Amino acid sequence: MEQHQRESLSAPQLAAIQRSITHGRMAMTRRSLLRAGSLGTLALGGLGTLAGCGIPAAARSESGPSDDHSDEEKQIVFSNWTEYIDTTDDGKHRPTLEAFTRRTGITVKYTEDINDNVEFFGKVKPQLAAGKSIGRDLICVTDWMAGRMIRLGWMQKLDASNLPHAYANLSAQFRSPDWDPGRAHAYPWTAIPTVIAYNKKATGGRRVDSISQLLEDPELKGRVGMLTEMRDTVGMTLLDMGKRTEDFTADDYETAVARLQKAVDRGQIRRFTGNDYINDLDKGDLAACVAWAGDLMQLQADNPAIDFTIPEAGYIIATDELLVPSGARHKKNAERLIDYYYEPKAAAELAAWINYVCPVDGIRPELAKIDKDLAANPLIIPDREMSSRAHAFRSLTSEEETAFEDKFAKLIGA
Repeated sequence: MEQHQRESLSAPQLAAIQRSITHGRMAMTRRSLLRAGSLGTLALGGLGTLAGCGIPAAARSESGPSDDHSDEEKQIVFSNWTEYIDTTDDGKHRPTLEAFTRRTGITVKYTEDINDNVEFFGKVKPQLAAGKSIGRDLICVTDWMAGRMIRLGWMQKLDASNLPHAYANLSAQFRSPDWDPGRAHAYPWTAIPTVIAYNKKATGGRRVDSISQLLEDPELKGRVGMLTEMRDTVGMTLLDMGKRTEDFTADDYETAVARLQKAVDRGQIRRFTGNDYINDLDKGDLAACVAWAGDLMQLQADNPAIDFTIPEAGYIIATDELLVPSGARHKKNAERLIDYYYEPKAAAELAAWINYVCPVDGIRPELAKIDKDLAANPLIIPDREMSSRAHAFRSLTSEEETAFEDKFAKLIGA
C-alpha cells in the first residue's frame, strides 16, 4: 500500500477533527478563537481536501547544510497559533522575541497564521509533498500532527550542537515521545494537562479525585461531564483502569469504551462536552468533569468554588511542538530560537504569559521574580509527584485511529 493511501483520513477521523475544531482542544481558550465561524469554513475546506485526495507520498529530500542561509541571512520566519507568545498590553511588542533579536542580531518575522492543525496542514501540504519550501523556518503544531508530519518526511532533523539548553533543560517527562524517538525533530513549546475539575458548591464541599468517582458515584449522577476528545476521555479512563496509555491494546480500548457506555446508560454522565463545560461547571450544572488545565486558571480566578485534582492513577498530557520544515532557508537560526526558549529566563517569561505547563526545567526562580503564585502553581511547573503521573496517549496507526474514533463517536452520539 502506498504511503498516501496509508495516511488518508477516514470519515471517523474527519468527524473527530471537526468536533475538535468547533469546541474541542483546537478551540481551547489558549487559542482565543473568536472567529469560530470563519475558522469552521477554513477548516472544512482543508478537511475536504484531505478527504478527497489523501496525503501525497512524502518528499524525502530534506534540506541539507548547503541549503541553509542562516550565516548570511540573519532572519527567521516563525508561524504560531494566535495569542501564544508573550505580548505587551498594547499588542505592539513581543518582549522575548525582541530580546532574542538584540542578543543575536537575528530578526524574527512572527506570524499568527495557525488557526488549527488540520487547516494549517491543508495549507502547506502541496508544497511539502512536492519537496518545496513553505516559506517558514519554524512552525508549532500539536504532538499528533507533529508525528504525522515527521512520519511523512516533511520535517528536518535538528542539529543537537545548536540546542545545548534544550537538550539540558527539557523536562524528563517530555524526553521520549514515541512519535519522535530521541527528540530528533521537535521540542515542545508548551504542554496541556487533562485533569478533573469540580464545583465545590455543587458537590457539597466533597472532593472529586478519580475517574471511578465520576463514573460511579451516585451523588454525582446526572451531573458529570466527559470530553468529546477521544484521547482525553478514553485515555483518562484507561489510566483509571490501571492501563498505561503509552502501550494499551485494542482490547483495553474496548473495555474502557464499554465502561463509559455503562455510565451513559445509567445516566451518570450528563453529556460529553468540548470547552463549553466552562459555563456549566461555573454555574454548577456540572458538579464535576474532565477538563483542560489551561481553562481552569481563569475560571478559578473568577469563581473560588472551582477546584481541580490530579488523579492518583495519572492524567493525560499533550504538547504543542516546534519543528523546522524541509526547505527552510534558516534552519540554524530557527534552532537557535528553539534553544533560546529553553533558557530559564526566556522560558519563565513565556510561561507567565501563556499559563500552561512549561517543558523547561529550572524556571521556578525566574518565574517567582515575575509572579510567586505562578511559580508555585503545579499547572505551570509540575512538582515531581505530578510529573510522575503524566502520561501520553500512544501513537495510533491509521487503521486504529479509524476504528477507535468510530467506536468513540457511537459512544458520545456524534
